[in-house]
Amino acid sequence: MTTYSLTLREDHEAALRAHMLRGDGLEHAAYVLCCRAAIRRDPWDREAHEKFLSVQVIPVPDDQVLDAGPGLITWSTASFVRALRAAAGEDQIVAVVHNHPAGMVAFSAQDDRNEPDLVQLAVNRNGEGTKILSLILTGDGQWAGRAWLLPKPGAHAPLRMVRVLGGRGRYALHYPGRGFAAGLPAFQRQALAFGQALNDDLSRLRVGIVGCGGTGSAVAMLLARLGVGQVALFDNDIVDCTNLNRLHGARQQDADLMRSKVYVVAEAIAAMGLGVRVVPVEAWIGDPECRDALRACDIVFGCTDDHDGRFFLNRLAYYYLIPVIDVGLAIDVGEGDPPALRGLDGRVTVLAPHETCLMCRAVVSGEAARSEAMKRAEPELYERRKAEAYVDSGGNPAPAVVTFTTEVACMAVNEMIQRLQGFRGPDGAVAHRIRKFHLGEDRRPRHDPRPACPVCAAGDVWGRGDTDPFLGRMA
Repeated sequence: MTTYSLTLREDHEAALRAHMLRGDGLEHAAYVLCCRAAIRRDPWDREAHEKFLSVQVIPVPDDQVLDAGPGLITWSTASFVRALRAAAGEDQIVAVVHNHPAGMVAFSAQDDRNEPDLVQLAVNRNGEGTKILSLILTGDGQWAGRAWLLPKPGAHAPLRMVRVLGGRGRYALHYPGRGFAAGLPAFQRQALAFGQALNDDLSRLRVGIVGCGGTGSAVAMLLARLGVGQVALFDNDIVDCTNLNRLHGARQQDADLMRSKVYVVAEAIAAMGLGVRVVPVEAWIGDPECRDALRACDIVFGCTDDHDGRFFLNRLAYYYLIPVIDVGLAIDVGEGDPPALRGLDGRVTVLAPHETCLMCRAVVSGEAARSEAMKRAEPELYERRKAEAYVDSGGNPAPAVVTFTTEVACMAVNEMIQRLQGFRGPDGAVAHRIRKFHLGEDRRPRHDPRPACPVCAAGDVWGRGDTDPFLGRMA
């Protein structure tokens, strides 16, 4: 069995709303061209899953509408054929969108009768196996959808979720029954603060955590206690005596046994008994075995301290429309005993379309990333180049303190809550926050994309989904 979902960029949804929700009480229509992410095995459901990612909106012009009313719309199929032609040239899927002005977030009997004809036309034009999506936008802004698999009545599957991803703020989730689930008693007081809808959203979320050290293990514990239903942990490091005091859930015997961080954190979450399904993945994030679990995520937290891993997540956010919340802690000390503290900075950066990427913010170093990739893939060559001073060989271990790694984790998780629930208000999202712990202040430095940036400047790769090579990376 295969399940389906859709991610709409917020600017695409805004264009659809402007075209369709005009206040005239009539139905209107449009198309959305979508790329795909074909997940062979969702790590939680253990089923195939296909994500559709919006890349272009094509309104149906009013002069091509044959009839429209509060409960129906018909239009010339010429625009549909053009949309199919454009989709076929880019290996994309066409989503047919119409609105229900009265607010019915369900397909009508008229929709059920008409849409198989569109599927048949799509198959005739683009070949056997062609899918189309059908989407409804209600007058109050709710979304529902289904994927048509064959050109015959009833041959469709519901979209399990429609996500609306806004780079400048919100991340809205649409699915049946939102806000009406009973929920566990453990999260009732949370609902008193933020509403039952947030608890429902959290229970449905699939969240990845890349790096399970001081910040990553803290993020994992916070997400579990918030009620996030599905969590994937990615790390190929072990617990040892140098990270034991910062790694939430770890014990001395874990260090003695040199146990994997992901299994230690997963066991600690399972012991909470809050119903969180945890998938531990003991691998570096760029390894192909991580791809299905990563692409299945709705949100990813980047808690890795390596540049190459951050480069990888930097591309993932834009190619797959998966918001990445990247975190870091930098402690700058001088000489002396105790050392002179020159800086103590926590950072939370959100990566998504219309936000500036880590490269343009100068958070990651290309040279350091290349050195790390060489060390991992070609260790002998790396040692020779290091001896010749051609690669960055790293330095002494970076200072770290558990209270600050944990507070940075809280900053990151609260940014996720803001984008889901908006508790700080409509302008409360912060794409790049630097907390100066030693000064007791927050800063929000602005960075514009470099004009030639291949990731965040032009939008050419936003929502591209599956590509060869993966994420456009040559290595």
